[in-house]
Amino acid sequence: MGGDPYLKALENRSVYIIRDAYWRYRGRMAVLWSMGKDSTTMLQLVRKSFLGRVPVPVIHIDTSYKFQAIYQFRDSLTREWGLDLRVATNAEALAEGMAPEKGRLECCHALKTEALKGAMARHGLKALLLAIRRDEHLIRAKERCFSPRGADFRWDYQDQPLEMWGETCGTAVEDESHVRVHPMLHWREIDIWRYIRQEGLPMIGLYFAKDGRRYRSIGCECCCESVPSQARTIDEIVAELQSTRTAERAGRAQDKEKEYMMQKLRSLGYM
Repeated sequence: MGGDPYLKALENRSVYIIRDAYWRYRGRMAVLWSMGKDSTTMLQLVRKSFLGRVPVPVIHIDTSYKFQAIYQFRDSLTREWGLDLRVATNAEALAEGMAPEKGRLECCHALKTEALKGAMARHGLKALLLAIRRDEHLIRAKERCFSPRGADFRWDYQDQPLEMWGETCGTAVEDESHVRVHPMLHWREIDIWRYIRQEGLPMIGLYFAKDGRRYRSIGCECCCESVPSQARTIDEIVAELQSTRTAERAGRAQDKEKEYMMQKLRSLGYM
Protein backbone atom coordinates (compact mmCIF):
# COMPACT_ATOMS: atom_id res chain seq x y z
CA MET A 1 0.00 0.00 0.00
CA GLY A 2 2.93 2.33 0.59
CA GLY A 3 2.98 5.71 2.26
CA ASP A 4 3.93 6.86 5.73
CA PRO A 5 2.01 4.84 8.39
CA TYR A 6 1.80 7.90 10.65
CA LEU A 7 0.25 10.02 7.87
CA LYS A 8 -2.06 7.13 7.01
CA ALA A 9 -3.31 7.06 10.62
CA LEU A 10 -3.99 10.81 10.49
CA GLU A 11 -5.77 10.39 7.17
CA ASN A 12 -7.88 7.48 8.41
CA ARG A 13 -9.13 9.43 11.43
CA SER A 14 -10.03 12.44 9.28
CA VAL A 15 -11.81 10.27 6.72
CA TYR A 16 -13.82 8.65 9.52
CA ILE A 17 -14.96 12.07 10.82
CA ILE A 18 -15.77 13.35 7.30
CA ARG A 19 -17.86 10.28 6.46
CA ASP A 20 -19.62 10.44 9.83
CA ALA A 21 -20.50 14.10 9.24
CA TYR A 22 -21.71 13.36 5.71
CA TRP A 23 -23.99 10.62 7.02
CA ARG A 24 -25.42 12.91 9.70
CA TYR A 25 -25.87 16.01 7.53
CA ARG A 26 -26.14 14.70 3.98
CA GLY A 27 -27.60 17.35 1.68
CA ARG A 28 -27.09 20.06 4.33
CA MET A 29 -23.28 20.18 4.61
CA ALA A 30 -20.57 22.15 2.82
CA VAL A 31 -16.78 22.48 2.92
CA LEU A 32 -15.16 25.81 3.75
CA TRP A 33 -12.17 26.44 1.44
CA SER A 34 -9.72 29.32 1.84
CA MET A 35 -7.29 27.95 -0.79
CA GLY A 36 -4.67 27.66 1.95
CA LYS A 37 -2.59 24.56 2.62
CA ASP A 38 -4.90 23.19 5.32
CA SER A 39 -8.25 23.55 3.57
CA THR A 40 -6.79 22.30 0.28
CA THR A 41 -5.48 19.28 2.16
CA MET A 42 -8.96 18.81 3.64
CA LEU A 43 -10.46 18.84 0.14
CA GLN A 44 -8.08 16.02 -0.72
CA LEU A 45 -9.24 14.14 2.38
CA VAL A 46 -12.85 14.60 1.25
CA ARG A 47 -11.86 13.20 -2.14
CA LYS A 48 -10.23 10.24 -0.38
CA SER A 49 -13.46 9.72 1.56
CA PHE A 50 -15.64 9.55 -1.58
CA LEU A 51 -13.61 7.84 -4.30
CA GLY A 52 -12.10 11.00 -5.77
CA ARG A 53 -15.23 13.17 -5.57
CA VAL A 54 -16.21 16.15 -3.44
CA PRO A 55 -19.95 15.44 -3.11
CA VAL A 56 -20.82 18.60 -1.17
CA PRO A 57 -20.70 22.32 -2.04
CA VAL A 58 -17.42 24.16 -1.49
CA ILE A 59 -17.73 27.66 0.00
CA HIS A 60 -15.14 30.40 -0.40
CA ILE A 61 -15.68 33.44 1.82
CA ASP A 62 -14.42 36.27 -0.37
CA THR A 63 -13.68 39.48 1.51
CA SER A 64 -12.38 41.07 -1.74
CA TYR A 65 -9.03 41.63 0.02
CA LYS A 66 -7.44 38.27 -0.83
CA PHE A 67 -4.14 37.82 -2.65
CA GLN A 68 -4.62 37.70 -6.42
CA ALA A 69 -2.83 34.35 -6.39
CA ILE A 70 -5.65 32.94 -4.24
CA TYR A 71 -8.27 33.71 -6.86
CA GLN A 72 -6.14 32.21 -9.64
CA PHE A 73 -5.52 29.05 -7.62
CA ARG A 74 -9.21 28.78 -6.71
CA ASP A 75 -10.41 28.96 -10.31
CA SER A 76 -7.78 26.54 -11.58
CA LEU A 77 -8.36 23.82 -8.97
CA THR A 78 -12.14 24.25 -9.16
CA ARG A 79 -11.97 23.27 -12.83
CA GLU A 80 -9.43 20.49 -12.30
CA TRP A 81 -11.29 18.81 -9.42
CA GLY A 82 -14.82 19.58 -10.63
CA LEU A 83 -15.83 21.43 -7.45
CA ASP A 84 -19.28 22.87 -6.80
CA LEU A 85 -17.91 26.28 -5.76
CA ARG A 86 -20.14 28.81 -3.99
CA VAL A 87 -18.58 32.25 -3.35
CA ALA A 88 -19.87 34.07 -0.28
CA THR A 89 -19.52 37.84 0.16
CA ASN A 90 -21.10 40.50 2.35
CA ALA A 91 -21.86 42.91 -0.48
CA GLU A 92 -23.79 45.27 1.78
CA ALA A 93 -20.87 45.72 4.19
CA LEU A 94 -18.45 46.27 1.30
CA ALA A 95 -20.79 48.84 -0.25
CA GLU A 96 -20.85 50.68 3.07
CA GLY A 97 -17.05 50.84 3.07
CA MET A 98 -16.15 48.06 5.50
CA ALA A 99 -12.37 47.56 5.42
CA PRO A 100 -9.54 46.52 7.79
CA GLU A 101 -9.02 50.19 8.63
CA LYS A 102 -12.39 50.12 10.41
CA GLY A 103 -10.93 47.68 12.95
CA ARG A 104 -9.74 44.07 12.66
CA LEU A 105 -12.53 42.61 14.77
CA GLU A 106 -15.26 44.57 13.01
CA CYS A 107 -13.89 43.79 9.55
CA CYS A 108 -13.43 40.05 10.15
CA HIS A 109 -16.87 39.77 11.68
CA ALA A 110 -18.61 41.66 8.87
CA LEU A 111 -16.75 40.28 5.85
CA LYS A 112 -16.24 36.71 7.05
CA THR A 113 -18.72 35.70 9.75
CA GLU A 114 -21.69 37.67 8.39
CA ALA A 115 -20.89 36.55 4.83
CA LEU A 116 -20.90 32.95 6.03
CA LYS A 117 -24.22 33.45 7.82
CA GLY A 118 -25.78 34.64 4.60
CA ALA A 119 -24.37 31.77 2.56
CA MET A 120 -25.58 29.15 5.03
CA ALA A 121 -29.08 30.62 5.04
CA ARG A 122 -29.23 30.77 1.23
CA HIS A 123 -28.07 27.19 0.77
CA GLY A 124 -29.95 25.69 3.73
CA LEU A 125 -26.79 24.36 5.39
CA LYS A 126 -26.70 22.66 8.78
CA ALA A 127 -23.00 21.67 8.95
CA LEU A 128 -19.62 22.95 7.80
CA LEU A 129 -16.33 21.12 7.37
CA LEU A 130 -13.41 23.32 8.47
CA ALA A 131 -9.67 22.64 8.36
CA ILE A 132 -8.59 24.23 11.64
CA ARG A 133 -5.95 22.50 13.78
CA ARG A 134 -5.40 22.56 17.54
CA ASP A 135 -1.74 23.55 17.20
CA GLU A 136 -2.53 26.74 15.26
CA HIS A 137 -3.74 28.86 18.16
CA LEU A 138 -4.51 28.56 21.87
CA ILE A 139 -8.18 29.33 21.25
CA ARG A 140 -8.53 26.73 18.51
CA ALA A 141 -7.03 24.19 20.89
CA LYS A 142 -10.32 24.37 22.84
CA GLU A 143 -12.35 23.03 19.90
CA ARG A 144 -14.08 19.67 19.46
CA CYS A 145 -14.46 17.65 16.26
CA PHE A 146 -18.22 18.25 16.31
CA SER A 147 -18.81 21.78 17.61
CA PRO A 148 -22.40 23.14 17.76
CA ARG A 149 -23.13 26.82 17.17
CA GLY A 150 -26.14 28.47 18.76
CA ALA A 151 -29.09 30.07 17.01
CA ASP A 152 -27.21 33.38 17.26
CA PHE A 153 -24.21 31.75 15.46
CA ARG A 154 -22.14 31.95 18.64
CA TRP A 155 -19.65 29.38 19.94
CA ASP A 156 -19.96 28.57 23.64
CA TYR A 157 -16.38 27.46 24.32
CA GLN A 158 -17.25 26.82 27.98
CA ASP A 159 -19.95 24.26 27.18
CA GLN A 160 -18.92 21.80 24.47
CA PRO A 161 -19.73 18.15 23.70
CA LEU A 162 -17.63 15.55 25.49
CA GLU A 163 -15.13 13.68 23.35
CA MET A 164 -13.66 10.98 25.55
CA TRP A 165 -10.94 8.49 24.60
CA GLY A 166 -10.73 9.90 21.10
CA GLU A 167 -14.41 9.31 20.31
CA THR A 168 -16.27 12.13 18.55
CA CYS A 169 -19.76 13.12 19.56
CA GLY A 170 -22.27 14.76 17.26
CA THR A 171 -24.86 15.40 19.96
CA ALA A 172 -27.01 18.40 19.07
CA VAL A 173 -28.10 21.17 21.41
CA GLU A 174 -31.62 22.55 21.48
CA ASP A 175 -30.88 25.99 20.05
CA GLU A 176 -28.11 25.10 17.61
CA SER A 177 -28.13 26.78 14.21
CA HIS A 178 -25.42 24.57 12.74
CA VAL A 179 -22.46 22.36 13.56
CA ARG A 180 -18.82 23.01 12.77
CA VAL A 181 -17.02 19.76 11.93
CA HIS A 182 -13.23 19.77 12.36
CA PRO A 183 -11.71 16.61 10.86
CA MET A 184 -8.10 17.89 11.14
CA LEU A 185 -7.79 19.06 14.73
CA HIS A 186 -5.24 16.30 15.39
CA TRP A 187 -2.87 17.34 12.55
CA ARG A 188 0.20 19.55 12.96
CA GLU A 189 1.67 22.06 10.50
CA ILE A 190 4.55 19.74 9.64
CA ASP A 191 2.10 16.86 9.10
CA ILE A 192 0.25 18.98 6.54
CA TRP A 193 3.39 19.60 4.52
CA ARG A 194 4.49 15.98 4.69
CA TYR A 195 1.06 14.93 3.46
CA ILE A 196 1.15 17.53 0.66
CA ARG A 197 4.49 16.07 -0.41
CA GLN A 198 3.22 12.50 -0.25
CA GLU A 199 0.02 13.26 -2.19
CA GLY A 200 1.63 15.64 -4.69
CA LEU A 201 -0.97 18.30 -3.94
CA PRO A 202 -0.85 21.65 -5.76
CA MET A 203 -0.11 24.66 -3.56
CA ILE A 204 -0.12 28.43 -3.94
CA GLY A 205 3.32 29.84 -4.64
CA LEU A 206 3.05 32.28 -1.72
CA TYR A 207 4.13 29.46 0.61
CA PHE A 208 7.53 29.15 -1.08
CA ALA A 209 10.39 31.56 -0.37
CA LYS A 210 11.19 34.38 -2.75
CA ASP A 211 13.91 36.91 -2.01
CA GLY A 212 14.38 35.40 1.45
CA ARG A 213 10.73 35.55 2.61
CA ARG A 214 7.59 33.40 2.39
CA TYR A 215 4.09 33.15 3.87
CA ARG A 216 3.30 30.42 6.38
CA SER A 217 -0.35 31.43 6.71
CA ILE A 218 -2.39 33.23 4.06
CA GLY A 219 -5.68 35.12 4.00
CA CYS A 220 -6.44 38.76 3.24
CA GLU A 221 -3.39 40.41 1.70
CA CYS A 222 -3.68 43.47 3.96
CA CYS A 223 -3.64 41.30 7.09
CA CYS A 224 -0.77 38.93 6.24
CA GLU A 225 2.98 39.39 6.42
CA SER A 226 5.68 37.16 5.03
CA VAL A 227 8.34 35.74 7.35
CA PRO A 228 12.09 35.32 6.76
CA SER A 229 12.75 32.00 5.06
CA GLN A 230 14.94 30.30 2.49
CA ALA A 231 12.54 27.37 2.00
CA ARG A 232 11.76 27.22 -1.72
CA THR A 233 10.57 23.61 -1.93
CA ILE A 234 8.33 21.34 0.16
CA ASP A 235 11.38 19.40 1.36
CA GLU A 236 12.96 22.65 2.53
CA ILE A 237 9.74 23.73 4.25
CA VAL A 238 9.60 20.43 6.16
CA ALA A 239 13.24 20.83 7.18
CA GLU A 240 12.61 24.43 8.28
CA LEU A 241 9.64 23.43 10.43
CA GLN A 242 11.77 20.89 12.28
CA SER A 243 13.89 23.69 13.73
CA THR A 244 11.95 26.98 13.61
CA ARG A 245 10.80 28.73 16.78
CA THR A 246 8.56 31.18 14.90
CA ALA A 247 4.81 30.64 15.35
CA GLU A 248 2.90 29.60 12.25
CA ARG A 249 0.51 32.55 12.40
CA ALA A 250 3.13 35.14 13.37
CA GLY A 251 2.33 37.01 10.16
CA ARG A 252 -1.45 37.20 10.73
CA ALA A 253 -2.72 40.53 12.05
CA GLN A 254 -5.49 38.95 14.15
CA ASP A 255 -2.95 36.90 16.07
CA LYS A 256 -0.88 39.93 17.00
CA GLU A 257 -3.73 41.35 19.01
CA LYS A 258 -4.46 40.35 22.60
CA GLU A 259 -5.53 36.73 23.09
CA TYR A 260 -9.08 37.75 23.97
CA MET A 261 -9.61 39.21 20.47
CA MET A 262 -9.29 35.85 18.72
CA GLN A 263 -11.45 34.24 21.39
CA LYS A 264 -14.07 36.97 20.97
CA LEU A 265 -14.00 36.62 17.17
CA ARG A 266 -14.45 32.86 17.40
CA SER A 267 -17.20 33.14 20.00
CA LEU A 268 -19.07 35.36 17.51
CA GLY A 269 -18.76 32.74 14.77
CA TYR A 270 -15.34 33.38 13.20
CA MET A 271 -13.48 30.39 11.80
